[in-house]
Amino acid sequence: MASHPIGLRQEARSGCLLLDCVDDHGSGSHAYPASELLLASPTAPHNLADAIHFLCALHGQYPSLVELVAARTIDPPSRAWLAEAGDAFSRERAFLARLAVEAGPIPPTRGSGSEAAIAATRHALATLAKSERRGCSVGAALAVAADWAVIRTVLDTAADRFGVTPPPRAGDHRAAIAGLVETAATDPAMSRAMRFGAEQVALQHRGLWDLLQARAQARIAA
Repeated sequence: MASHPIGLRQEARSGCLLLDCVDDHGSGSHAYPASELLLASPTAPHNLADAIHFLCALHGQYPSLVELVAARTIDPPSRAWLAEAGDAFSRERAFLARLAVEAGPIPPTRGSGSEAAIAATRHALATLAKSERRGCSVGAALAVAADWAVIRTVLDTAADRFGVTPPPRAGDHRAAIAGLVETAATDPAMSRAMRFGAEQVALQHRGLWDLLQARAQARIAA
């Protein structure tokens, strides 16, 4: 039986490893996005409005992280894929903006520190998008695309709640993301950098859901 160096076997799995990283650390691993408290409780309208406004603060500005990375990367396959993803994300940004209008203002919430926390998260995402470490920014952008499926489910629930027609959802692009990682990750160092960027985005998203859940619980306790 032919054998392959460990490094080559790991590179062949680099796309799956990146997606696993996002799954393990991102929105899908957090209970709040699929919780009754957010989606179906008596306080769900306030909780959904809160989520929409905070997501707008992170991903509702132009250029988005995906668009910024697409403009900066020089790797042809990554640049082409991210440019297409950036076009799709521009529609998601418009969807977010419409939801924010229909949801009304951010619900008043006892306590402080949310503004500082979201500013720190926005700064962290911008830093990842501009990283000079080869592969890090592309991994970060791919993580946003991979994690967006969970976020979009929340947005679709909010759209139904607030009477907004959502744009068509993008198809399942996990296989395309995995393939792109395996094409772009030309060496183990770049593969690690891509996973690092993806992991950091996933953790920032998870931190956002922590914050939103805490705010929802604070409104109940008020």
